[in-house]
Amino acid sequence: MASKNNILLYVADASASAAFYATLLGTQPVEASPTFAMFILPSGLGLGLWGRSGVTPAPIAAGGGCEIGFKVDAPEAVDARHAEWLARGAAIALPPIDLEFGRSFVALDPDGHRLRVYALNEEM
Repeated sequence: MASKNNILLYVADASASAAFYATLLGTQPVEASPTFAMFILPSGLGLGLWGRSGVTPAPIAAGGGCEIGFKVDAPEAVDARHAEWLARGAAIALPPIDLEFGRSFVALDPDGHRLRVYALNEEM
């Protein structure tokens, strides 16, 4: 069984998306080419950005149909990350808000993929 896990997002322009994520995450990809980039998130999960024109079979869904969650330790960290990502140019689909499960906001990448930052309520 493989010991590393990855999420792949199909993107219109892998180089542009890699630049966006490098700015947003404050780190460079561990692998990059004109059609693909791979980031390793602090949890160890790989985040791959693959130019959709080279994917076989061709992807049929557009961005925004699911979310990548970035859990932080406290509600204040949600607000701090929101301010940081906003300053780095992220489009915000949902500003920080208290929801049933905790505090959260949603940003969008250039392809409309949803990036949810959240802190769970203490009772969860």
